[in-house]
Amino acid sequence: MQIKLEKYLKGDRVIWAVVILLTLFSSVMALSASSNLAYRINDGDATSFWFKHVAILVLGIVTMLYLQHFNFKFFSRLSQLGIWISAILLFVTLIIGKEVNSAQRWIMGFQPSDLAKIVLVVYLARLLAIKQKGDVIKDFKAGLLPLLVPIGAICLLILPADFSTAAMLFVVCFVLLFVGGVAIKHLLGVVGAALVFFSLLLALNAASPGLLPRVGTWQTRLVEFFHGSTSPRNSKENYQANMAKMAVSTGGLLGKLPGKGDIKNNLYSAQSDFIYASIIEDFGSLIGGIGMLLLYLIFLFRSIKIMTKTNSKFGGYMAFGLSFSLVFQAFINMGVGVSLLPVTGQALPLISMGGTSILFTCISIGIILNISRTVYKDEEVKKKKNAKAVA
Repeated sequence: MQIKLEKYLKGDRVIWAVVILLTLFSSVMALSASSNLAYRINDGDATSFWFKHVAILVLGIVTMLYLQHFNFKFFSRLSQLGIWISAILLFVTLIIGKEVNSAQRWIMGFQPSDLAKIVLVVYLARLLAIKQKGDVIKDFKAGLLPLLVPIGAICLLILPADFSTAAMLFVVCFVLLFVGGVAIKHLLGVVGAALVFFSLLLALNAASPGLLPRVGTWQTRLVEFFHGSTSPRNSKENYQANMAKMAVSTGGLLGKLPGKGDIKNNLYSAQSDFIYASIIEDFGSLIGGIGMLLLYLIFLFRSIKIMTKTNSKFGGYMAFGLSFSLVFQAFINMGVGVSLLPVTGQALPLISMGGTSILFTCISIGIILNISRTVYKDEEVKKKKNAKAVA
């Protein structure tokens, strides 16, 4: 049995274990948390949603298995084309994209921002590896500026329709730049420029209300989060957040058992944005809350270990960037679910229901597993050489 598993599950076994556990959680919650969705559009039958979700998970795992067998350096060349494709798709989406929740984020059945998140991290890892030569990375004009151009372009194209994704991607890139050795003073300058830009957007929207509709949405969510029950629009804007609080509090330490939670029936996004609250209601704070948090942390720590062991700077930066992106997104979703953060539209990777988001998550994990497979291959070669040398 073990030999058969090793034949197909290449790379880091701990990451594979985390993926399998998250997938099992996901398949259970797809049926349990989709009750509200089922009653709204399918006469209360959640079975079809469950079958679709499981089919996407299976397709995602197959994708991970397939991606293990590439030379990961191929993604470096692919990112050069991918960054242009992502930018074009994001621009087209702003013009003719399908509007969902007052924002144009969809085109051709998927969100281009999901693709752009992966491509930008891979492309940035490529540039960082190149700039490491001769310590060019410490120079602002020759080192950092060429990195800021793709970051700024992609984030600005995502920003009008999805502020949370743009902000999250900016933070991921910022951390990756820090890990890549960019000078602290230059990074502080970038943060300052970003804050000034955001302040200008708020001022522009205040001067001409409705000019930037999504800016109004960001402001409203921030006001509702900080003012809470004192806000006059609390019942409308904070309804889901209040329901999530009830789900978490009634879940207690051990939960109500899968499918037994009832608060999530009143959560419009119980299967997506607020799935962490649904998990805690069903599985409790111990298994559902802390257990889920630990799985993502283990995934991040194993990815960092891969980064430190690989001989390729590009592979190391890519493994860290992709894993940090997924875990940071998970933390945002969890923070929203337990009311530590304002409401956003970030999914819980591999758990929340959603087609393309799961597939792109699996692509990221597949690339990380690919890098880990190369690391373990190199270690085996070294062991064999050392054994021959001793003999």
